[in-house]
Parts: sequence; structure tokens; C-alpha cells
Amino acid sequence: MSDLERIQELRKRINRYDYEYYVLANPSISDYEYDQLMKELEALEQKHPEWITPDSPTQRVSGQPTGAFATVRHRYPMLSLANTYSKEEFLEFDQRVRTILGNNDYEYVTELKIDGVAVSLLYENGLFVRGATRGDGLQGDDITVNLRTIRSLPLRILEQDAIPASFEVRGEVYLPRKTFEEINRKREAEGEALFANPRNAAAGSLKLLDPQEVARRRLQLFVYYFFSEDTSNNPDTHFESLKRLQEYGFPVNPHYSLCKNTNEVFRYLDEWDQKRQNLPYEIDGVVIKVNSIAQQNILGSTAKSPRWAIAYKFKAEQATTRLHKVTWQVGRTGIVTPVAELEPVFLAGTTVSRATLHNVDEIARKDIREGDVVRIEKGGDIIPKVVEVVTEKRGKDSKPLEIPQKCPVCGTILQRIEDEAAIRCPNKNCPEQIKRRIEHFAGRNAMDIEGLGTSLVDVLVEKGLIRDVADIYRLKAEQISKLERMGEKSADNLIRAIERSKNQPLHRLLFGLGIPYIGINSARILSRYFKSLKALSSAGYEELEQIDGIGSIMARSIIDFFADPQNKELIEKFEHLGLNLTSVEAESAEGKLTGKTFVLTGTLEGMSRNECSELIIRHGGKVASSVSKNTDFVLAGENPGSKLQKARQLGVPVLTQEEFLKMIE
Repeated sequence: MSDLERIQELRKRINRYDYEYYVLANPSISDYEYDQLMKELEALEQKHPEWITPDSPTQRVSGQPTGAFATVRHRYPMLSLANTYSKEEFLEFDQRVRTILGNNDYEYVTELKIDGVAVSLLYENGLFVRGATRGDGLQGDDITVNLRTIRSLPLRILEQDAIPASFEVRGEVYLPRKTFEEINRKREAEGEALFANPRNAAAGSLKLLDPQEVARRRLQLFVYYFFSEDTSNNPDTHFESLKRLQEYGFPVNPHYSLCKNTNEVFRYLDEWDQKRQNLPYEIDGVVIKVNSIAQQNILGSTAKSPRWAIAYKFKAEQATTRLHKVTWQVGRTGIVTPVAELEPVFLAGTTVSRATLHNVDEIARKDIREGDVVRIEKGGDIIPKVVEVVTEKRGKDSKPLEIPQKCPVCGTILQRIEDEAAIRCPNKNCPEQIKRRIEHFAGRNAMDIEGLGTSLVDVLVEKGLIRDVADIYRLKAEQISKLERMGEKSADNLIRAIERSKNQPLHRLLFGLGIPYIGINSARILSRYFKSLKALSSAGYEELEQIDGIGSIMARSIIDFFADPQNKELIEKFEHLGLNLTSVEAESAEGKLTGKTFVLTGTLEGMSRNECSELIIRHGGKVASSVSKNTDFVLAGENPGSKLQKARQLGVPVLTQEEFLKMIE
């Protein structure tokens, strides 16, 4: 057998063994035997580098970090699913399906809704050629190199008979619970911020620039959608599509079911609502799809969602535990927040030992006391909160909670903010405020200094290595490498991240300064208007107040911030340290939203508000943080706040996300 023939045989065998191990979970050879085959293939490819192909098992992980991810346009829009939270709402969906089809001769396929990150996978001649994130639904980031590290994703289709020349597969990248816990244990040991949940960890992993680090995260994949323009060989039903994907060697979640009627759908929902915690991965509901592809085409789609599918979201899980103690945390603006220290309890995939109590008024309203048995849940399955006290289990010696009069960190007398439920430490030099200001400055939406998380910030401040955000730029690698759980490589990586942050655009620096009431959108407005930090710092109240999107409260906050001698000194330090203090952002491009000002409120489907803001700006529009008579549209997602009410009072048009996406199609 020639070397080339042996290489081809080894690739075929290793791809088969990968499928058995990562998809079927039924390996037919030992790890040692597998490793020996891989070593043989690597040696032969080293000997004949001209024969290395992109689909070789040795090429799953590229050796070099990538630059920024390129943006790619989806061949077909990646629509999001409409959500339903009750069986009654699903029956309304079923009635709409029946009305449009004109009969009740249809079936549903039910699938578990994996709590991960949606991706699109493109195959040409059986070879994986491109993978992308959902992004805004029309275009996303090209993350091909990172997706190739997922061992269950086939780089070449196993079944070669009659495959379409080109087809697209969509699925969900996720982290198993066990892997997620291992990653968080490692991050905690290394002093890094913990991921909130497996979905956040998966999303963060896919955006890493080093594919070798992505490979170490051991991401997994389930696929659920197949599409090819070669309709002559396309399946007639979604159920058959899932079977086809399995035949091609893709990992398909095994718990899908064909349901003849709504009663069978309900049985499936009830079954998995009870069994979801027994799964090795997170789910947050069930996806219900009309089975017939022909009927799907009849039902069609809106600009946002298909009319033939809906997501049934499970209610937030609750657990009962004991509240041992209430601690008080000081934030970057001095606001002191109560936190419940709980007897650890497993809830929605993670062990919960702390929960927010929001503020003193919330404590009084729920009559929360130390020693109480409380019921907790995760808001949006992310942030634990105390729902209520189980008062019948309260002890006779229970006493109302004492509200602190002094700052728990620096001892300064606390102030009660007028017309608010918050209490505040007025001492700007409070060590905890300094730590949290630095953490905010280094955060993802601000200067984005990777590696400078909560634990490391705490150590740097406590060791006296930094006293304000400017000191970040005076740090030396040798200072950092001597710290516990740090080393030369970690120190060098951090110094490089700090150096890169000097070139962040002005609006990120403005947001990072933490000026009260100035969010990321108002920071963009100020950056575009003033062009430099110096010009903004010398602006007058009247000029600021008249800027579209900057009201009187923001204007006063900006004036007060730059009048503070400490902040003036900070800006001078930035200038000497070489940070970018001028706006190098391009003006909004001419587009479909040119001249239109938007205000965002509520939770958007499939994108963050920051991503939506970037989308508006890319199409020529502007984003403001508050509603005024100059606002053209309010874009309202789920659970909108007071901005929606203000828009109605002023007669400002309110858009759904679906209507907004139609505007830019």
C-alpha cells in the first residue's frame, strides 16, 4: 500500500471512529489504539505535506490564532422562533396552523430546545467549507476555524451516495453540564470570572481568537435543520430530514418525536419538563414544528419567525433552601446591594449559594429575614433571586433584618438616595468602589481587556499595584507574574491585552469611565458630537442638554463628572499614557435608516441591544438612550420598560423586532 493510500485509509477510519465516539457514544476501539492511528497519520502528513487536505482529522485545530472574525451573509435568513409559555398559547398557534392550511391533516415533530448558540454550517461536495453565527439573522461572524474543533461535527460527510452538491445544516453548539462545571472550577482556581451558565460559556468559547483554546473547551453540537436547493432529492418531511442528517453522520438529538395531534404534543411537553434535569446538557423548552415540508411552505414566515414552528419555553425552575445570612455589596457607583447567602441548592443546572435581594425596599416588601426558608428561582434561567419567604417555617425568635448605617467596607455613613430604594456609600475612595470601577472599565463593552476579571482586579488593588483605572497602563509583566495563580504567559497575555485596549474607540472609553446615566449608546452620541474627550470635558450644560439623546439629567451628570479634580487628573493621565482620546469612528453610513433615531427597550430575540444598536448605525440610523419628541421609533422587545409608556404618551411609533427587521431587509 502506498503512503497516499494509507493516508486516505487512516482518514476514513479515524473519521468513522470519531463518529462512533462523539456522536454514537459507542467507541469500537480503545483510546490508545485511536491515538496510535492519529500519530501514524500525523507522521505521514509531515512526510508528505502536499497531501494535507482541509478535511483531514489532523486539521481540526489550526495552529495559529485568528484575527477578527469576518462578517458573512447567510444564504437564507436565520429566523428566530416565536415563543409560547403555556399550553393555551400553543393551542392558539395550532388554531392558526389549521386556519391557514384549511384542514387538520397535519402532524408535528417535537424536539428538545437545546440551550446553546445557533450556527449555520455550509457543505460543498460533502466537505465542510464555512460555519457562521446567527448574528442579526441576515449576517453573522465566520467562525469556521472554531467550529472545526468540535469533534462531533463531520469535516466530510460519511455517506457519499447521492448527497447534494451544496447544502446547509443548522444546529446548536452547547457545553455539557459536566464540562461547564470543569471549566468554571479551572477559571476559579486561576482567578478568572466564572461563566454564568453553559450557554454563555459556549458563546464566549466560539468568539475566542485562538482555536487551540476553543478545542480545550470541548464544545458539542446538535443539528436540527437540513436544506438544499437540489429539491429533487430533498426529504418530504422534517422527520425524514432528521433521519437524513443522522445518515450523513451529524449529531442529532435522539429525543425527537412525531406527534399526530396536540394531545401527543402535550404528553411530550410534560415528560421533558419533568425529565430535563436528568439530561447531561441544558434545555429551556421544546421546539414544535409542522412535519410536512410542503405544508411548511404554505404556512410561510413573517420577517422574524416561521409560521410553521414555535418554541414552548419551560417555566423558570424553583427550589427551596435556607437563607443563612445577608451580606451587603458595594458597587462602582457606591450603591450598596443586599445579597442572600444561601444553603447551597441545585437549580436549573448549577449549584446556587447566593441570590440577589435587589434593595432595602424589596427586603421590606417580602419581609426577608436571616434564617428564613426561602423559595428561589433563576430569572431568565440566569440570575438567582428570592421569590418569597416560606413564612410557615419561620422560627419564633426571628427578627426583622437590620439595614446597615455604615459602609461595610470603608465605614463611611451611608446615604439614602431620595426617591429611590438604594443606599449609597459617598466615599469615592472606598476600596470596593475602586475595584468595581476598574472592573467596569476593563469590561467587554468598555475597554475589553481580556484576562482582567473580578478576582485579578481585587488582588491588584489589595496589593497596591493599581489605585485607579489609569494605573492599569503602568502595570509590568514581572509584577503580574509574581502574583498567586499567575505566571509569565498569563502576565504577557494580559499586558498585550492592556496595550491593545489603548486603541479602543472613544465611545468605549467614555462608557468605561462610568459616568452616571451614560450608557453605551449615549457614549456613542457624545463621541460623534464632540470628537474628543477634551472637547466633551469642557462642554457647557446648555450645549449638552440640547444634543439629541442627551437630556438634562445626563448633562448635569457629565458636568459634575468632569468638574471633579480626581477625574480631571485621570484624563491627564490617559493623555500621557497614550490612550485614544479622539473619535476615529466613521460617520453613520447612508442607508435605509438614515436620519432616523431609535430607542431600544426590552429583551430582543437572538441579539443583544448592543448588537442591535450596531445594526441600526450600520444602516445609517442613530440610537438614543431616552425617549423624546425627537425619537422616530421605539423598538420594543419582550418585557419592555417605562420607555414604552413614554413613547405612547408622546405618540412615538413603536416597532416590534419583526417590523424593525422588515425595515432593513
